Amino acid sequence: NLGSETSPLTGGPRKSLNVSIQNGQRSTLVLGTRGSKLALCQSEWFQSKVQEVVPEVRVVLRKIQTSGDKIVDVPLAKIGGKGLFVKEIEDALLAGSIDFAVHSMKDVPAQLPEGLDILCVPQREDARDVLISREGYSFYDLPFGANIGTASLRRQAQLLQARQDLRIAMLRGNLDTRLRKLKEGQFDAIVLAAAGLHRLGWSQAITEYLPPVLSLPAIGQGALGIEGRTNDAFVRSVLCRFNHQATHTTVTAERAFLHRLEGGCQVPIAAHAILSGEELVLDGLVASVDGRIIIRDRIEGTRQQAHALGIELAERLLTRGGDKILREIYGSA
Repeated sequence: NLGSETSPLTGGPRKSLNVSIQNGQRSTLVLGTRGSKLALCQSEWFQSKVQEVVPEVRVVLRKIQTSGDKIVDVPLAKIGGKGLFVKEIEDALLAGSIDFAVHSMKDVPAQLPEGLDILCVPQREDARDVLISREGYSFYDLPFGANIGTASLRRQAQLLQARQDLRIAMLRGNLDTRLRKLKEGQFDAIVLAAAGLHRLGWSQAITEYLPPVLSLPAIGQGALGIEGRTNDAFVRSVLCRFNHQATHTTVTAERAFLHRLEGGCQVPIAAHAILSGEELVLDGLVASVDGRIIIRDRIEGTRQQAHALGIELAERLLTRGGDKILREIYGSA
């Protein structure tokens, strides 16, 4: 329940800022966003949705460059992980210079700063990974030793488990940059999230949708998280109308799994939940970077158990050897 005293999406109890936030209606709301084409597309979509609900309130975009946008030639695992895509935006929220922010949920760390909360999670897009091949090959038809571009250790581990012959090369940058590098011949194929391509209207570029059994998605992949100040009652009252309960439930389970594993970009961790009626199914894995060891399991329960199921699945994987993988990776980081 988004109105409860604890928020499973933040990774801890809700806490209030020691500053007074006006709880009454404002005439203008400022939406913070990264400046990439995809980020702007997502933010402009949500901006229009908010504007429809409160036409009397002007919603304006403010572009904020994050550390993750500035540093594009180094793997995320070596420069601090996913938080680099949200830190400057969260600083702006805490400073009061923006009122809410639209994030790709997979970029949001398991633990949010004190005073901030995920106020709503709109309906999820396709959570799967996709392959885009320069010559139109499917994954298993790619030539021996094909050069695959990805910046994700999660993807790297799973692809290498399926095909040890592949050469995995770092590929960072915005979606259009990654597609350009593929077209230029720097890679034989690249792996991306389906959701971003769908939102930008670039689905025709997709060669193959990778099934979760081959590439289990990142935590929160395909979902947006709308972040704001915990004690901003007016913004909360506006944004709660856009919460998609099924998406909220599945993302809650996945983020509980992530939070228990204390995972980030340095570790190949994946989880994906599916809700069918009242039944919730959660798949999760922890892997070695080279893909030689993958510990994977599934848990089932009810939607009300989402947070508990995420924690229990993480505990299972830790007991089965995930703790050893995590120690080795963090020890060498």
